[in-house]
Amino acid sequence: MGIGPRQKRAREYRGQIVSPGRPTVAWREDRVRFWQAIAAGAKTREAGEAAGVSEPVAHRWFRHAGGVNPHLASTVSGRYISSSEREDIALWRAQDSGVREIARRLGRSPSTISRELRRNASTRTYQLEYKASIAQWHAERRARRPKTAKMVTNDRLRQYVQDKLSGEIITAEGEVVGPEGPAWDGKNKPHRGDREWVTAWSPQQIAKRLPLEFPDDPTMRISHEAIYQALYVESRGGLARKQSWHLRRGRTKRMPRARTRQEAWAHVTAETVLQKRPKEVEDRKIAGHWEGDLIIGLKRSAVATLIERTTRYTMLVHLPRQVGYGLIPPKKNGPALAGYGALTMKDALINAMTPVPPTLRRSLTWDRGKELSAHALFTEATKTPVYFADAKSPWQRGSNEHLNGLLRQYFPKGTDLSRWNAAEIAAIATAMNNRPRGILGWRTPAEAFADQLRSVQQHTVATTS
Repeated sequence: MGIGPRQKRAREYRGQIVSPGRPTVAWREDRVRFWQAIAAGAKTREAGEAAGVSEPVAHRWFRHAGGVNPHLASTVSGRYISSSEREDIALWRAQDSGVREIARRLGRSPSTISRELRRNASTRTYQLEYKASIAQWHAERRARRPKTAKMVTNDRLRQYVQDKLSGEIITAEGEVVGPEGPAWDGKNKPHRGDREWVTAWSPQQIAKRLPLEFPDDPTMRISHEAIYQALYVESRGGLARKQSWHLRRGRTKRMPRARTRQEAWAHVTAETVLQKRPKEVEDRKIAGHWEGDLIIGLKRSAVATLIERTTRYTMLVHLPRQVGYGLIPPKKNGPALAGYGALTMKDALINAMTPVPPTLRRSLTWDRGKELSAHALFTEATKTPVYFADAKSPWQRGSNEHLNGLLRQYFPKGTDLSRWNAAEIAAIATAMNNRPRGILGWRTPAEAFADQLRSVQQHTVATTS
């Protein structure tokens, strides 16, 4: 059975085309919902749920776009037939409705419906069958107006930008120095310790330097945004995506602006904000209210610091690294082996606070670090409620911030804190507690805390008697 004249004319009208496969995403409602969620600050997985697609599909959409929002129109202009209208056309056409009847139902001109059926019907069957998905693919393919990137056509400009993005560090003797860097996996930036040494300029530096070096050549001009898109968006072309590693942040995908404004403080609940802390804490007249934080050192080492607000008594908590640190490569959502993961931190604080009488552990105020994400388990074990200070408000934990400053005499910045064992850290805490403090009338924190312990013991004996 040969091709009829009508189908032959349709094929000649459209020309030879490739197999459509799965329809693309231009104007598709799911992709529009996905990028709207991303623009609102949602994570890729959450945006995929909003769009009704699986998590692997959502991550593929984000990766292929390089994190750059394509700004798809939420609706199709009224002059164009939408995807939902094409579904109606396909349904009514299968019910043998005529062109004029379909046009009347959609409120369209009969010529519009006729042209839609002629242009966008499937050509891979004997009859010109109209399928909504194939028709949408034809319309999207025809609507694309890709603009060739400037660096694709201008070899000289591309070479200049590429050289400035991937310059090498060279000694006076002409020797290239620095690590070789890891293998390119096409996804994430390398660990900071594995990055190559380069003299890479930022895209803005490149864009601003071009007019100075080529003042008489208007073709040697490009915006820094075009350079970023050539690095992040695969379809823009012109530059190797691996060169995004040479940027200052080393990101291989653009970070949506709304995400940068988000704070990863999901562990701070409405019951643990500072406003819920008892008012008695403010005047420091009642002992038993503590402040805490971490001192961070090199190679992800840390020491936890605790100070009692009334007596300024200090406790330092040793946070040894876990078994496997340095042997098991770090990975996302992997085990926290540095020594201050949420569960490790919780156990260390429980061991430190349990010997303290219950009346001298009334509350603990911490900053918003995620190392105390397991605060609910800590509270359950010690009966000590935890409250988190407001973001970027160190004065709300003034005693602890002052303590950390004093401790830098023993733990200077740039020190690997894992070199000290628990006994040595305890000795430093003892030294801090035996230094006279002007706020205490030149008494020591150890003396003031001892008075509180005696008061608790006398009250306990009196109550028992």
